[in-house]
Amino acid sequence: MGNISRRTFLAFTAGAAIAPSLCWGAEQVPSLLDHILLGCNDLEHGIAFVEEHTGVRAAFGGVHPGRGTQNALLALGTRRYLEIIAPDPKQSGAEQYSVITKLKQPRLVGWAAHRDDLDQFAERLKRSGIEFEGPQPGSRERPDGTVLHWKALRLKDDHGGLLPFFIEWSKDSVHPSKDGPKGCTLERFEVNTPDTEDFLHAASRVELDLSKMSLAAREASLHATIRGPKGQLSITS
Repeated sequence: MGNISRRTFLAFTAGAAIAPSLCWGAEQVPSLLDHILLGCNDLEHGIAFVEEHTGVRAAFGGVHPGRGTQNALLALGTRRYLEIIAPDPKQSGAEQYSVITKLKQPRLVGWAAHRDDLDQFAERLKRSGIEFEGPQPGSRERPDGTVLHWKALRLKDDHGGLLPFFIEWSKDSVHPSKDGPKGCTLERFEVNTPDTEDFLHAASRVELDLSKMSLAAREASLHATIRGPKGQLSITS
């Protein structure tokens, strides 16, 4: 099917048949979106896949010690980026994203929302009775020796990956969008769900205001469209 997989084509046609979905166009992608995660079973394969469609080659970012993964990154505009995440062959198991070890083709495995008040946010979630893990410290050493630091909070119920995890970057860390390879933009980001009312309620409880968005789909999925100098890459979960 040319530049899109059969899975992605089916996602497009299903979405078109049951409009509208939650859709953020290029000018509507919320500032809270920090990055999207493209999972693959081999990092070089994932890098080549993105480069083939966009014309931009993601840069190796480093490994996640103790989590079994490594990544490559490219910027998607102001304060947002794409993370290509794959198993690290020098570690055993991919702790958080075990599904990536079984993927035959790259696909979206989640997204992250940025916060500047993660500890306070966690307290509010606790008072609301929402279960979560964290905030947990994270770090990654870049190839140039620079160590990036962040804290992350993950919801126990993220509605099958439709809701994001939340990240707060250390003030002394350079956000990956600032020095990642340039040339790509995030043109479109969608969250589709067959249970609109329940999802909107869950999103509002974690301070995601999606009340102005309409969602309808046969199956739950994430979808993103990235535009590069060579062309367009459409990816789905």
